[in-house]
Amino acid sequence: MSSLLTNSTAMTALQTLRSVSSQLSTTQNRISTGQRVSTASDNAAYWSIATSMRADNAALSAVSDSLGLSAATVDTEYTALTTVVGDKNGGLTKLQALLVEAKTAGIDRVKIQSDVTQIQQQMKSTADAATFNGVNWLSATAATGTVDLVSSYSRVGGTPTVGKITLTIANYTLYNSAGNTGILDKVSGTDSVDTIDISALQDSVPADMTKLDGYIAQVTAAINTVASAAADLGAVKNRISTNTDFVKSLMDSVDRGIGQLVDADMNQESTRLAALQVQQQLGVQALSIANNSSQSILSLFR
Repeated sequence: MSSLLTNSTAMTALQTLRSVSSQLSTTQNRISTGQRVSTASDNAAYWSIATSMRADNAALSAVSDSLGLSAATVDTEYTALTTVVGDKNGGLTKLQALLVEAKTAGIDRVKIQSDVTQIQQQMKSTADAATFNGVNWLSATAATGTVDLVSSYSRVGGTPTVGKITLTIANYTLYNSAGNTGILDKVSGTDSVDTIDISALQDSVPADMTKLDGYIAQVTAAINTVASAAADLGAVKNRISTNTDFVKSLMDSVDRGIGQLVDADMNQESTRLAALQVQQQLGVQALSIANNSSQSILSLFR
């Protein structure tokens, strides 16, 4: 039956064209954004997971930045500590050698004290200069406590956990003007390493030689303590380096995971686009043919 009011063929062609146009719009959106899930309406579950993982990645990026800052701070303090330990040309090692040399009978201890004073001043200068971003653990002006270095971030379910490396600053403080509690300004006996003065010591006075022996022992103990502090910071430095590499690798893994969930397969989408464009063209032609079919009704009335 030919109907003038109802063109079922055109209706079918129009529905098909609408479906093809909708699919074409979806494909074009995927190609333009590079994602098959760009909004919650595309796939609510995947979109929610991807959004949470992107937030986790942002937190990991902040951890990476914090690790970089911590690494620079630790490296600054570590470098200063190793400089204070010194070698045969300076630092505590040179100071110890000078005090042992001062044990020699008849030696001019006034001249040796000149070198000792220079070393003491240089060590204090090194500690004062060990500052990064306003932070100095070696030269303090107040009571010291602990400091937390952010090292990691993880989330299990809805519970986030921020990992940290806790350091006791007193273990690294060489000078502390608040009570002289640093490694080098802490008084042991009558003097600290920072105030050792051998210029007035005499060979003929047994007490002076005993004091000199005490100075040597004091400096030796300081070398061991500062070396231990430097070794501890060296271990922290390695841990930060390892954590930095791990966080970067973890961020890459999360990015890959997000990509698996929401990224579009461009090979597949390009193939689908070509097919849908052809289907759209055929649909337009089919609709045109269906619309023209009603013109044949006129021939019945000629």
